[in-house]
Amino acid sequence: MSTGVRNTVNFRTACIGLTLGLAACAALSFAAQKKTAPASGVLVQDKGKFTIKLAGQTVGREEFEIAPAEGGWLAKGTTDIKPPEGAASKVTGSLTLQSDGAPISYAWTAKSDKANGAHIVFANGVARITLEMQGARPFQQDLSFNTPLIAVLDNNLYYQYAVLARIYDWSKGGEQTFPVLIPQDLTPGTVKVVSTGSTTADGKSYEGLKVTSADLEILLLLDTSHRLIRLEVPEAKVSVIRE
Repeated sequence: MSTGVRNTVNFRTACIGLTLGLAACAALSFAAQKKTAPASGVLVQDKGKFTIKLAGQTVGREEFEIAPAEGGWLAKGTTDIKPPEGAASKVTGSLTLQSDGAPISYAWTAKSDKANGAHIVFANGVARITLEMQGARPFQQDLSFNTPLIAVLDNNLYYQYAVLARIYDWSKGGEQTFPVLIPQDLTPGTVKVVSTGSTTADGKSYEGLKVTSADLEILLLLDTSHRLIRLEVPEAKVSVIRE
């Protein structure tokens, strides 16, 4: 695994000594999630850049775009991390989606001493993963889920939280549980997502969305159209801020 600010499975320590993560869970619970979406879909076009900060110090940037593509949607982003200590890293992720936010395929590449990248195809509740390893034959693994609506939340790619904010059923509200795949860790899990109403940061008002695993809480700060503007992990002193 690469060093750097990471949103991995344990939500404990990553990059710069810190993990932004999602708790792995053998038994996935899907009762509270939305099974279907309106015909018009839930995704909207978005494009921008995020500044990634640790304890107030800039340690990386991400550039992303979410747009219609070939009858579905393409959400892609590239993150460059330059921690105060340790080697710099770069990761790119490209996620194709149905209009309801269900993933169709995902590919990531990263500078790593172990893996070059992977390609994942989602079908019938199964994620079929092909991992490209340096100096070895590709490794394949299947992970099964009880639903096609899976949240892909990969290491260092924060635009994927913008997708999560779209698949949350705002009309229903309340706490909703989503199955999660962390591709770079080949790890399934779950997160609980709940609207927290109006909240403020740096004197500005936002719509809050709390994402909780067994280990940590992440607060997504959204504008009135539910675009991701900030991502905060107070316990880890991490902020991801739209430029």
